[in-house]
Amino acid sequence: MRRRRSVSEGEKRLWRLAMRDAEPLPGRAFEPEPSELPPPAEPEPEPVKTSLAPAPTGRPAPRPSLPPLTPGSTANIDRRTAERFRRGDLVLDGRIDLHGMTQAQAHTALASFVLRSWNEGRRCILVITGKGSYSAQGGVLRQAVPRWLAEAPLRPMVLAVQTAQLRDGGDGALYVLIKRRRDRK
Repeated sequence: MRRRRSVSEGEKRLWRLAMRDAEPLPGRAFEPEPSELPPPAEPEPEPVKTSLAPAPTGRPAPRPSLPPLTPGSTANIDRRTAERFRRGDLVLDGRIDLHGMTQAQAHTALASFVLRSWNEGRRCILVITGKGSYSAQGGVLRQAVPRWLAEAPLRPMVLAVQTAQLRDGGDGALYVLIKRRRDRK
């Protein structure tokens, strides 16, 4: 029998963000967003060190910050996987097409799709943004999607982003390499 894990506050916040525009089914109520979040804990003052040995603080060591996520950068993955990722040779475990969506709709759809892909253990997904034709730099979504993937809450789940090969959409699509979940068994 599998134990069910509890849902973290961050996951609840992401779910509320993804579902903020959804209408509940008739007869169903939705969980309203908490009106007041508990205040953040005051940071403890750092003790003055008098010796060279580190003093135990009872707090976990700070996590190293994630490197910036730029399309085409494969610094976070091994060379063989990076080459297969760049050439589009990795098996696509899912795809999402954001054509015709507003920025708000696309952001919500992308966030929920990446979260679901990470939870389901998907490894490589295709995000179709379209090339856009309203500006010289390309479409709004084409510019926004890499930025959204590089921001919280999606950044901790994304290893790399790469422009897709022509057969998968070329400049109007992105390959996204999802991190493996370490808590899965």
